[in-house]
Amino acid sequence: MSLSVVIQAGGESQRMGSNKALMPFLDVLLIERVLARVRHLADELLVTTNQPADFGFLNLPLFPDSVPGQGALAGLQTALAAASLPYVAVIACDMPFASPELIAYQLDCLVTEKVDVVVPLTDQGYEPFHAVYHREVCLSAVANALQSGKKRMISWFDQVKVRELGTEEILRFDPHGRAFLNVNTPEEFAAAEQMAQASEV
Repeated sequence: MSLSVVIQAGGESQRMGSNKALMPFLDVLLIERVLARVRHLADELLVTTNQPADFGFLNLPLFPDSVPGQGALAGLQTALAAASLPYVAVIACDMPFASPELIAYQLDCLVTEKVDVVVPLTDQGYEPFHAVYHREVCLSAVANALQSGKKRMISWFDQVKVRELGTEEILRFDPHGRAFLNVNTPEEFAAAEQMAQASEV
């Protein structure tokens, strides 16, 4: 079950005021924290970013969006195209509590149940940036959606076999409900740091 793990660091961080991936989170940069959480799962580890010069210190392959400014769906296409292995986990760089246990479970579901996407579904909606994809099938479907002018992250889900993870399944691996917590503002960033400090997660 060869897995590419792609960290998405392509966002513009407009609400943060600076590149959140490169902000110190406790004693490391936020992107370094996320990488440390998932690195052991990866047979291939990549980063997508439109500021590759800023991330050279990671010594990882860096991929800019093939069509910059086209939003999250184009970012997903970039992640899937950059990966070279059959299965791809795509993780947002601003999820300080991304769950490696949940990702491993998602990969297992993808392979054993022979589906194309394993994506958490919460009260807030789908979490496509904490999801695992069958590269070949999903890349084709995403490309077709973009060519049709679609931009919604889930606009192509009806073209593939989607396995949704429900609340009870998610809680088995993420009992505190933090895996999908992302930080978009200085206030959210500070709150997440306090959470991490308190729990030493």
